[in-house]
Amino acid sequence: MQSNLKMRKRQLGLTLVSLVAVAAVSVPNAGATANASGHSNVTIVLEHGAWADGSSWDGVVAQLQKDGYSVDVPPNPLRGPSIDSAYLASYLKTVSGPIVLVGHSYGGFVITEAATDDSNVKALVYVDAYIPAKGDTIGSINKQFPGSQLTPSTLSFVPSSGGVVDVYIKPSEFRSILANDLSAKQAAELAATQRPIAASALTEPAGPPAWTSISSWDVIGTEDHAIPVAAQRFMAKRAHATVTEIKASHLSMISQPEKVTAVIEAAAQKVN
Repeated sequence: MQSNLKMRKRQLGLTLVSLVAVAAVSVPNAGATANASGHSNVTIVLEHGAWADGSSWDGVVAQLQKDGYSVDVPPNPLRGPSIDSAYLASYLKTVSGPIVLVGHSYGGFVITEAATDDSNVKALVYVDAYIPAKGDTIGSINKQFPGSQLTPSTLSFVPSSGGVVDVYIKPSEFRSILANDLSAKQAAELAATQRPIAASALTEPAGPPAWTSISSWDVIGTEDHAIPVAAQRFMAKRAHATVTEIKASHLSMISQPEKVTAVIEAAAQKVN
């Protein structure tokens, strides 16, 4: 009986080994599948701009995740280029592996400085964004290229703590400036939930630009009423960015997330 029992155990063991071997062959390893896609180790970090929050990237995030990318959307404090870029730089240190860093609007100021000397950042993508050189300010760029609808008459200034003055876009002006290709209902919701930027951020000079050593891409919405198209083209050319122009408002990542995502993924595919 003992010999029969040993035989049965041996047969059971052989059967289990066979099943494991078959499973290993027939069931793909999740990690191996992700590696085969060519971007499992790339993290896309999305930085929102002024008068917005991370939800402005929702459509892009959904598509990137569907396509297998890891995506992070850290908050932007909106206190000024030096404070905001320092926060983002610290955040980036928690991300392992290569990074594609994306900035919208004022977020372009933030990613430009935050990526400086960060060897993990392999590509910069600007979306309807400022691409500043050292010493540039939002005010100086807008002065050089007039036409922005962001003027003192379209903004509200609210004193905050510590002597900071917060700046909002007047709800009645929000759609015309930022969301002219979105529905009135959607624009009204975005206006109601907008986050203010510190007034001092509009005049604070940019630090050293990372685009001098990191390849960059740029999405320019040709219907942008916040940052003049001429200014965006000038900055993109100066940064030697790969440019994609689309007929869209300042919030192209909301109105046309597929086209914006395509540019981000094109940059990611260049990452080694």
